[in-house]
Amino acid sequence: MGKYVLKRIGLMLFVFFVIMTMEFILVRMLPRELPVDKVQAAAIASRWEALGYNKPIMAQFWIYLKGIFTKWDFGTSWYIDFREPAWNVLINRLTPTVLVNLYSLLFSIPLGIGLGIFAAIKKNKWQDSLISTMVMVFVSVPSYVYAFLVQYFLYFKLGWLPLQLYSVADAGGTYFSWKMFHSMIAPILALSFGEIAGLCRFTRAELTETLTSDYMLLARTKGLTKSQATTRHAMKNAMVPILPMLISSFIGILGGSMIIEQIFSIPGVGQLYIKSITLFDYDVFMMDSIFYSFISLLAGIVVDISYGFIDPRIRMGER
Repeated sequence: MGKYVLKRIGLMLFVFFVIMTMEFILVRMLPRELPVDKVQAAAIASRWEALGYNKPIMAQFWIYLKGIFTKWDFGTSWYIDFREPAWNVLINRLTPTVLVNLYSLLFSIPLGIGLGIFAAIKKNKWQDSLISTMVMVFVSVPSYVYAFLVQYFLYFKLGWLPLQLYSVADAGGTYFSWKMFHSMIAPILALSFGEIAGLCRFTRAELTETLTSDYMLLARTKGLTKSQATTRHAMKNAMVPILPMLISSFIGILGGSMIIEQIFSIPGVGQLYIKSITLFDYDVFMMDSIFYSFISLLAGIVVDISYGFIDPRIRMGER
């Protein structure tokens, strides 16, 4: 297992380096324009000169890597937050992204798994048919459609929720106030519908297969009731593929949702990504791209490794 973990980490770092190299080359090939303001344009031009923007691409890449490993310098924002390090620009926008997605997961996981368990127990009955039909509908509809529906019904029609996320100043100077949470309910709901449906479908499929296994028949013949056999044996085995999926979801909350954050004006990582593209803030765009790549690769490797720890029967390191 230890050899497998080291091998996967090594491969992840290699793939991450390749992706980072490709992203850097493509970003540096994009055209650059200086702002109209002469003072700002002079500051940006001198910074570009120091970073070797006039040198060959690979020389620029070496300077970029050297800055990361020696100074933790991922570049500077010149349009979003003037002269602010790109790393700081990203970190300052992590809190709203993590909070909205974390609340969404905490709401979606128990509801999705609970509905999946109920549908599996009521297999081929009207309850199962109803849940399965609803799941297919909710899985098929993209999250931004739910965002518009939530805004229409809960804001325009009922007036229960605000149209967009409150600013920190309006919410009392913190992201952890009740007023801020109240404004987060709409994006939380928009993100939750698809997550609930996906978890419900996956849980139902896994538990249905487990309930029809031979060891479940053996457990029943030994005198266990259906509920006892389900809770003691079926649920434990069905959770083996579900738990890594949940782990991946929790890691993925750092990435946020670009479309949902744009619709609800959430000043998070997703909105920052779109903003860096539209404003041609290439250093921030590069920082965001590296961040998304790392989160995706990290989620994959954690899921792979977690299988071996969750289920001792799995020996990934053995041939």
